[in-house]
Amino acid sequence: MRNHSDKPVYILGIESSCDDTSASVADRTTMLSNIVAGQSVHARYGGVVPELASRAHQQNIIPVVDVAIKEAGISRKEISAVAFTRGPGLLGSLLVGTSFAKGFALAAGIPLIEVNHLQAHVMALFIQEKNIQRPVPRFPFLCLLVSGGNSQIILVRDYLEMEVVGQTIDDAAGEAFDKCAKVMGLPYPGGPFIDKLAAEGDADRFRFARPSIPGLDYSFSGLKTSFLYFLRDELKGNPDFIEQNKADLAASLQKTIVEVLMNKLVRASKELKIKEIAVAGGVSANSGLRTALRNEAEKRRWNLYVPDIAYTMDNAAMIAVTGYFKYLRGEFAGQDVVPFARTQF
Repeated sequence: MRNHSDKPVYILGIESSCDDTSASVADRTTMLSNIVAGQSVHARYGGVVPELASRAHQQNIIPVVDVAIKEAGISRKEISAVAFTRGPGLLGSLLVGTSFAKGFALAAGIPLIEVNHLQAHVMALFIQEKNIQRPVPRFPFLCLLVSGGNSQIILVRDYLEMEVVGQTIDDAAGEAFDKCAKVMGLPYPGGPFIDKLAAEGDADRFRFARPSIPGLDYSFSGLKTSFLYFLRDELKGNPDFIEQNKADLAASLQKTIVEVLMNKLVRASKELKIKEIAVAGGVSANSGLRTALRNEAEKRRWNLYVPDIAYTMDNAAMIAVTGYFKYLRGEFAGQDVVPFARTQF
């Protein structure tokens, strides 16, 4: 999908939904730059502290945008529109990105484009890089969106036309990873540490509760509680139980979460008769999930699409690409637009 003109369409993307400040410049769907500034301050608290996050965004956003534009090799005057994450996310963090985008668009006299963070994760599948042509999903396709705050199965009928056919009714998969990791005494965010430990452990050593939820919806609160009570009981008899069994615990936990995710995805594929399958979101970087997806794809003859690791986490490249497709439709926001914290898909 390209603009009728050969003239470049440069979209500046701004992402500030949580604790990463990111800016990206895209020419249509091709990334020219994607800069991310993280916030290590939250690690000591075992989770993101909203007030600290918003303050860090204020410090980071100008230099991050400046570097993104310079790395793209263009001038500010060449930017066609600015796209920003409107939500969902932390309201204070979103306000920083929204305010900056409004000011930039107003000063430059260019359109302002609001982007749904969750929709952008799916649109990350259409990101291209210079001199690298990546295969993209054909419509309609199913996308398993798994992140720290969301676990959803999305039916994607066209660019920007999506329907959630299954979602978590409580905790998301990413929350289950992080909360169980915290109980094990692992650093925040715990998901990557679980993934690393799992490679060394026996995934069949321990069994944890698997939720029985009708339809295509997910639930991970029961699994989290099962894990917590199991450790509590084992620690009564052996205070060193976690340390002595850390790799096996991680592997068993990861296997359980991945199986829960995959069972519903397989069911959705069968019920909707769709073999174009994709994955997106931060948890899609998990090696156990990627292996399970590849195995099921081979078994069921799926056409599988997995984004590059750099585009699974929160990043402005996905905001810029989504902004481009909204730009083609003329879907622009006014200066009165405000961010939203809760999911609106």
